[in-house]
Amino acid sequence: GDSYVYVIFEDGTDPYWARSRVLEYLNQVQGKLPAGVSAEMGPDATGVGWVFEYALVDRSGKHDLAELRSLQDWFLKYELKTIPNVSEVASVGGVVKEYQIVVDPMKLTQYGISLGEVKSALDASNQEAGGSSVELAEAEYMVRASGYLQTLDDFKNIVLKTGDNGVPVYLGDVARVQIGPEMRRGIAELNGEGEVAGGVVILRSGKNAREVISAVKAKLASLQSSLPEGVEVVTTYDRSQLIDRAIDNLSYKLLEEFIVVALVCALFLWHVRSALVAIISLPLGLCFAFIMMHFQGLNANIMSLGGIAIAVGAMVDAAIVMIENAHKRLEEWEHQHPGEKLSNDTRWKIITEASVEVGPALFISLLIITLSFIPIFTLEGQEGKLFGPLAFTKTWSMAGAALLAIVAIPILMGFWIRGRIPAESSNPLNRFLIRIYHPLLLKVLHWPKTTLLIALLSILTVVWPLNRVGGEFLPQINEGDLLYMPSTLPGISAAQAADMLQKTDKLIMAVPEVARVFGKTGKAETATDSAPLEMVETTIQLKPQDQWRPGMTMEKIVDELDKTVRLPGLANLWVPPIRNRIDMLSTGIKSPIGIKVSGTNLADIDAIAGQIEGVARSVPGVTSALAERLVGGRYLDIDIKREKAARYGMTVGDVQLFVSSAIGGAMVGETVEGVERYPINIRYPQSYRDSPETLRQLPILTPLKQQIVLGDVAEVKVVTGPSMLKTENARPTSWIYIDARDRDMVSVVHDLQQAIGKEVKLKPGISVSYSGQFELLERANQKLKLMVPMTLMIIFVLLYLAFRRVGEALLIITSVPFALVGGIWFLYWMGFHLSVATG
Repeated sequence: GDSYVYVIFEDGTDPYWARSRVLEYLNQVQGKLPAGVSAEMGPDATGVGWVFEYALVDRSGKHDLAELRSLQDWFLKYELKTIPNVSEVASVGGVVKEYQIVVDPMKLTQYGISLGEVKSALDASNQEAGGSSVELAEAEYMVRASGYLQTLDDFKNIVLKTGDNGVPVYLGDVARVQIGPEMRRGIAELNGEGEVAGGVVILRSGKNAREVISAVKAKLASLQSSLPEGVEVVTTYDRSQLIDRAIDNLSYKLLEEFIVVALVCALFLWHVRSALVAIISLPLGLCFAFIMMHFQGLNANIMSLGGIAIAVGAMVDAAIVMIENAHKRLEEWEHQHPGEKLSNDTRWKIITEASVEVGPALFISLLIITLSFIPIFTLEGQEGKLFGPLAFTKTWSMAGAALLAIVAIPILMGFWIRGRIPAESSNPLNRFLIRIYHPLLLKVLHWPKTTLLIALLSILTVVWPLNRVGGEFLPQINEGDLLYMPSTLPGISAAQAADMLQKTDKLIMAVPEVARVFGKTGKAETATDSAPLEMVETTIQLKPQDQWRPGMTMEKIVDELDKTVRLPGLANLWVPPIRNRIDMLSTGIKSPIGIKVSGTNLADIDAIAGQIEGVARSVPGVTSALAERLVGGRYLDIDIKREKAARYGMTVGDVQLFVSSAIGGAMVGETVEGVERYPINIRYPQSYRDSPETLRQLPILTPLKQQIVLGDVAEVKVVTGPSMLKTENARPTSWIYIDARDRDMVSVVHDLQQAIGKEVKLKPGISVSYSGQFELLERANQKLKLMVPMTLMIIFVLLYLAFRRVGEALLIITSVPFALVGGIWFLYWMGFHLSVATG
């Protein structure tokens, strides 16, 4: 079996320092582990680093699953690991070739050979030795005694013993030697067409996914000619498609925004040279932002570019205000000096005075906009990593704009604002806006108390949408791909899992918008994947959106998939791949909402988890709920009777060695075939271990050469127990996975808490906690509740320093609640929820 321990460090911890500390403690406990147990560290990566997946397909039928898996394990895997910043290439699916020695216990008895003697003979017959070197004809020759097992005949001809008559007994005399599949803990399937072998490229933490994926695709293209005839590599997941699509879309939107801003500047200023002063501040400010991104090590991703997109509109504000003020002052000079020509020195003086007049106030205003993102910088974990780049790039962009406002813009105005400056009344757009605004302003000033009353009432109106908006951690993100992760009950066999996987994949492919389906049940060969055999992770690649049916959206596709894929015993869950892996890394929960039940008694934990599962299904909005079954595993328990074993000269260890080898199948070595290595397994035939009764009759040759059966020294019985143990902070834990749709997450969790508190009675020592995205939302809310008021206080202090009057500072700061009215109503009208992003 396998055991996994995940250690989560605080954000900002150097990963390689953390790995060295873990390694130190790992070395300390290594000697305390049971015999045969080894511990090793996983790769310098996480499950979020699964950036590229592929399948090996042979449509010609010339190569079986074992050959495809060997091709993956011993060729593609090593080639792809040579790519910089690839931490690991994990194999998944297919079958591992295994040399199986099926020993006949009756023949062992006939020849008086024990199972231990068979194992010793195998060890002695699968070695290679060196004999130093010899000198022949003035040349040196290395001496090698080759003894590795290479073929089935090599195995059959292993000598187990030699009789008194000198006739040897060979392994082939007492056993059937064959090539078969190793016991599988992971299965892969493609498009509902059948099983395949595949691989997962895992990115080293903190590295550039786009560059690595590009190198991987180039490498695979170059290796295609080296693959056997009929074999092809099919891409089943490619994160660079999302990255490219997002960056291209955002770059296009940024260009549109630049054009709109430029047009607005030209229309409102009504002077080409003046508009150029404002427009040129955009690229200059962005250059400053990109320089700071470079020194900070920030990549150009969707969030960092999003910060720039948010800042673009505000970056030109200072320039426009400064230019407008310069226009006013130049217009006033012309009125005061009719018929006079404006000299160059006078023009520079007027522009300097205009800049000094509004410059400090503009700098303060830009500084306030920059400081408004302080709460974002204090976010931790997933939300901090997500919004941190956005906050940084917006801050650098605004900082660049602030510097330009006090340094570059006045100089550019002095050089470029020349000639006739159009009066404000000559701008048709300004005249139109003044014509609308002026009468409204007069009415407002005529009825000041009524206006204030209406404003206060407008604040009260937000109570209605606030009670209906709901809350969530982050808005749903359309990644372009989906991950199907249904929950099943434990104890499923590999054959059943493969059949279930093919059926679900075939049903998913029936939806027209689906391009490719890569199903995986069980684990890939990596420490970043601890999935049991009953855990399904099916990656769904969708067609480009222009190929979807008219009116189809991601939500409609998920609804159709959920209705299409309906199999008994499966609780469906459809999630975005990246979002899901981030959530699992942060909380361990694969569903948006998770409930953790912790305690000391497994039976009590399992009972409470089952009750919560039943209650959760009745909560509105919950589409599926499934609790992990801690005691759902089935065991054949072999209870060794020490006194009886001692009568036959056997220890507990002797009986356990027999059980692990004859029944479970012992790995007694591996073959060496060039660079390839394949396991050697020894066990009894299936007919001797297919029921508790036949297990009791398994013949054993004791150290005293007595012939007994397993039932003579042990009791064989069927019991139930944990199929898998999970602990968190050293406490056994069961998880309930809950998926909800058509309702916001906060409302669902609130109803869950009420229903569980009312209908589930907890036993002493049992605790219940809510996890998944709700846990992350709670953490973010606690941080924002502290930092938002603190940020408002800092802004108030800045306003006071700017105006030197408490009343004016209060006047400005009290406008914040009125601004929230429009934001909250807009969220309600658009159908959005309150989240870390919208908050």
